This record gives sequence, C-alpha cells and structure tokens, in this order.
Amino acid sequence: MLANGITLSLWLLLLLHISGTDSMKFSLFKKKPEAQAKEGEVRLAGSKTSSEGRVEIYHDGTWGTVCDDGWDLAEAQVVCRQLRFLGAKSAVNGGTYGEGSGPIWLDEVNCNGTESDLSTCVFKDWAVTDCFDTGYMLDHSLALSEELGQVFDSGDGCDFQIVVQSTTGNKQLDGTLETVQTTICAHKMILSRFPLFNTSEENTISVHVSLSCQPYFTSFIRYIYTRKADVTFSSAQCLHQMASKFGVKQLMEDTGRLFSKFLPQDVTFHTPVSLYEYSVETGDFLLKENCLQYMAWNYQNLTQSPAWSHLSVKLLGALLSRSDLVVSDEYFLLVSLEEWISQRGNLISLESQADLLKLIRFPMIPAEKLYELQFNSTLYNAHQDVYGSNILKAFQFNVLLFSTLKNNPVFKKDEDDYQARIYTATPWAATIDRSASFSTPVHNSLIFKTNVIQWEANIFMSQSDCSNRGVRCESFPTARLTAQNSLRQYQSSIRFSNQLLLRCQGKYICQVQDFKNDLSHISTNGSQGLPYPCPDGQYDYQFVVIPNYI
Repeated sequence: MLANGITLSLWLLLLLHISGTDSMKFSLFKKKPEAQAKEGEVRLAGSKTSSEGRVEIYHDGTWGTVCDDGWDLAEAQVVCRQLRFLGAKSAVNGGTYGEGSGPIWLDEVNCNGTESDLSTCVFKDWAVTDCFDTGYMLDHSLALSEELGQVFDSGDGCDFQIVVQSTTGNKQLDGTLETVQTTICAHKMILSRFPLFNTSEENTISVHVSLSCQPYFTSFIRYIYTRKADVTFSSAQCLHQMASKFGVKQLMEDTGRLFSKFLPQDVTFHTPVSLYEYSVETGDFLLKENCLQYMAWNYQNLTQSPAWSHLSVKLLGALLSRSDLVVSDEYFLLVSLEEWISQRGNLISLESQADLLKLIRFPMIPAEKLYELQFNSTLYNAHQDVYGSNILKAFQFNVLLFSTLKNNPVFKKDEDDYQARIYTATPWAATIDRSASFSTPVHNSLIFKTNVIQWEANIFMSQSDCSNRGVRCESFPTARLTAQNSLRQYQSSIRFSNQLLLRCQGKYICQVQDFKNDLSHISTNGSQGLPYPCPDGQYDYQFVVIPNYI
C-alpha cells in the first residue's frame, strides 16, 4: 500500500476474544491518538500497550463489547480502517485481555470488508445478543475416580451381590463338576449402565467365568467404578474377555490394543496362538489380524517354537494365504509345511494336507529346487497330483516370457501363486548398517537370471545425511532404496513392491513398511508407533526387493 509516496508494510493482528462475554480484541503495531468518543467509535482495551487489546464500541453514551464467534478477517479489516491502520494480518480466537465491562453492543457482525465503520456492517441490532456469561468450569473428575474406588473397596452401602462361579474340571462324588465361587458386593446404580448387570428386581446374580480368569473379576468390577485397571501380561486376555461378555466396550478396546505389546514377549508363541484362537471365538477381527500379522512377519521363529507343532489347520492355512509372510524363500515354506504335516501324522486328513499344499506358491520356488522335489519331498508320493500340476505351472512361469503366458487363456496373472512374498534370502534382501550396495535379478523368473539390477540402500539419520545425497527427508531415520541402472525397459511389465523390515534386537520383526518414491520414513517407538514395540529402539534394517509381473 502506498502512502505519501512511501511504501508502508504495516500489519494489524486482530484477536477475537471469546470468554465470559465473548468480546472482540486485536493487536495493533501503531495507533494514532484517540479523539473524543462519538457514536460508533471503536477502541482497544484491556492491554498494557496501545498496540493491542480487546475491541470495544461506543453506543448511546457507553462503551460496550462485541461478541461474535463468526468474527474473521473481513470484520478485522473494517476495524483497522476505522482506526486508520493499513490492514489486518489475521483474526483469531483469544482469551488474553480479560472480560470487558458494560453491555454487549454487537453480535453476529457480518462485514464485507469495505465498510468504513464497524457499526455500518450488518448485525442483529444494538444490544441484541445470544452471548451469555459461561461461568467457570470446576473439574474434580480425577478425585472422583479415586473416591469411587474407595466406595467399592469399602463395600459401604452395597446392594447388589455378584456370585462368581468357575468349574475346576474335577468331578465330585455325585458326578457333577466341582465349582468354586466367590461373592462380590457392588452397587446396583453404578453397574446398571451395563445390560447384564441391570436386573431391576434381583439383588443377586450369578456369573460364570473360567477358573483362570476368576482372580481378575474383582479388578474388572472395580474398573467400572474407577475406569482404571492395572493390566498385566497374565490378566489382559481375561479382562478383554469379561469386557466383551458384559459390554464394557472401552475396556475391551483398550486391552485389545495392549495385546500387540505382549506378543513379542512370548518366544514360545503360545500367546499369539491362543489369542488368535480367542479372536476367532469372539469374532474380534482386529485382534485376529494383529496376531496373524505378527506370526506372518515372524514365521521362521514360529517354526522353531514349542507352539509350532500344535497349530490348527485353520491357523496355518490363514498364514500360508498371506503375501506379507516373511520367509527366506518359498522353498523353505514348503519344507516347513511338509515337516508340520509329517509331525501331525494321521491327525491331518489327506484332504486337509492337499488344501494346505495348494497354498504354496510353487512358481516362486527356484527352478533347481523344483526339479529336486520329486526326489526330496516327503509328501510327493502321497500327493502326486498336487505336486505334479503345480511343478508344471512353476516351470512354465520360469521358462516362458510373460507375454507368452498372458496369451494362455488358463493363465491368471493375478493369482496368488504368481505374487512374491517377502523373501529374505540372497539375493533378494540385504541387511545394512548405514549404507550398502547389492544386486538382484530383474525378476525371479529363470529367464531374467542374467538381467541384473544394482541397488543402493541407505539409512539417513540426520538432515545433513539427506542433503548430502540431494534428498528431502520429512523425519529420521529415513531409508532409501534406489536402482542404480535404468528400469525403463521393464516399466510396462514389472512392478517393484520393495519392503523395509525392522528387526528388533535381532530377535523379531516389529515393522514392515513399503517405499514411496524410493523413500521409507521409519516409524519408531516415539513417533508414529510400531505395531509391535521394540524396548530399546535397536533395529536391524533389512531391505527386500520384490518384483512382480504387472
């Protein structure tokens, strides 16, 4: 803006005050001396300096305030103009300058920004407002939780008996199952929000819980009073189960989120397996996926665990169906399945064995391993049809061009059989510290074996690391995986879905994430959060190249 031939750059910051009287206020960089008050004049008040304050307007011989939760830059510009400032920078809600005195003169002011005076803008009418003194908020809710806990602990005034029964599994002399029970006295009013406890006529109810969960039932009832509970590795599943049964949704959701923290703590894998079975029983999809994902990412550890030989057919089938299964290669997956079937013997029907074998992605098995299957496989003779048809499919995939395969009406390129999983064996993966180079074939088909791509993998820990490579990083650490030779000739036929694996303390995979524009911003315990926490934040970084036909 030009004034007297000189370019002036002066901004006015308007602050909207919404407090007891929802008054308007703003900050000024410079203000001319006030003239004698006249009708419709505006001023700033409530500040130690003349450059900021609460907006007040003069009407009917009295200064009053402006209340408007729709106050924005247009109204601010008008006030600036009326006070002879050059412009408004912003209009924001505030609470800095206290409450105004006097009447609320204006409310729901609507300016187009070109008016010369605030009083010429559209508004309800003088002193017509729906702004009222909102008073003060007293919040003693934290103390309430503690006091309600004391009410429960003391049992004073309790009027509702809960008889908690559990069967021990032992039979009594009369042939009935032995039952142990305990009684809790609670308050009907507090429990009445939950339907299974809301019995208007009865003052006593009986509930049945498993023997292992009975010790935690008191903590469960106390949570209803206080909304607090100490959740341990031992109690989490019981609290989740009871919360699900009695409709305490918040507790169910909160304990469900805690399961991911407990899964890595059990190297025997009994916890992930039992939680999976529990999630199937209760229909908890999120918990089911959480357990399956952890076992899929750590499949090789699972095969070495005590829980491995006790997996159900359904659970193993669910794992073999996943593309995010992390294994050294597909041949390892086949061998582990054959060993599992052999261990179970006649407990697994031939039909179930065949169904599981069909989930192996034979085209992903290296060609030399395919040839050896008829000699080395322990199940080949029992399932020659399954092996024969899949080995043929795999050899065709390895020796025929993709364009030839697509011309075959039987070939379905989107079938899982033709989609690579996350393979960590050489040459498809490399574990690095800060920087390394490695090479892979363009594709795992045998015809591309001599077509090699050079890859560079980096872990950037600071902005200078990124700047030195001409890369813009949003957070740290950041991983980068780039091809060092051109991929243009393969763009129409091959897509790379490369992955970054974070292995915690060299023990278990706590995160799998993809690359976007060659970069992967690494989640940590303290940032976006890891699906499965890593106690000390010590990771091994493994880069995995995954090519697939388009």
